[in-house]
Amino acid sequence: MRIAAVVQARLSSQRLPGKVLQLVGGTPLIGLLLEGVARCRRLDTVVIATSTDPSDDPLDSFAKSAGIGCFRGSLNNVGERMLGAAASVGADAFVRLNGDSPLLDPSLVDMAVDLFLEGPADIVTNVWPRSFPKGQSVEVISSAALARTVPLMGLEDREHVTMYFYSHADRYVIRSFTAERPRPEVQLSVDEPADLRRCTAIVRLLGRPHWEAGWEECVRASDELAAQGEGTWPA
Repeated sequence: MRIAAVVQARLSSQRLPGKVLQLVGGTPLIGLLLEGVARCRRLDTVVIATSTDPSDDPLDSFAKSAGIGCFRGSLNNVGERMLGAAASVGADAFVRLNGDSPLLDPSLVDMAVDLFLEGPADIVTNVWPRSFPKGQSVEVISSAALARTVPLMGLEDREHVTMYFYSHADRYVIRSFTAERPRPEVQLSVDEPADLRRCTAIVRLLGRPHWEAGWEECVRASDELAAQGEGTWPA
């Protein structure tokens, strides 16, 4: 079975435009994510899934410079775009990742893929229910299951891709895994400028690559920064 990582990304985000190409220590957010994903043991390939909108041309250029495949599809029908990206690399299943999750722990990706391969499953998830921090979300989706589902999706489902699976759970085989020490309230993804500052401060505080530190050490760094107060973080 061929399994890909499909990184969902666009540059037209409202709260922090162009966020996935914002720099943390000289590396774009999506670059930090990809550095971690490169350490995954269970993936056959990686592809960025962005839109055909001209605003996303810089992402296409980034992918080419990084030697990463890039599939361009619908801006608003993300489900269709993700399905097209998976098909472009011949993936029987894919790990759906978000480009604004630079601190993603690659061990969670491997854990999810292992569960998927144990089967049977249409989707393996750690967000239903959520016990890991935001920015540590991993979903492994059967390409065949998504192909059946995309035509059934409403407008909101198409944007959020897996919402339909969870709201119609009786129709799918869903396998979930949860954190031993749940921290769902912690924000490790980047949605707005304050999150970008926090991410930068976490990377500095870790003192080593995030993929070596792991998600729990990232949480400890976040807790330490929260205790200090945002105004005391280094610029």
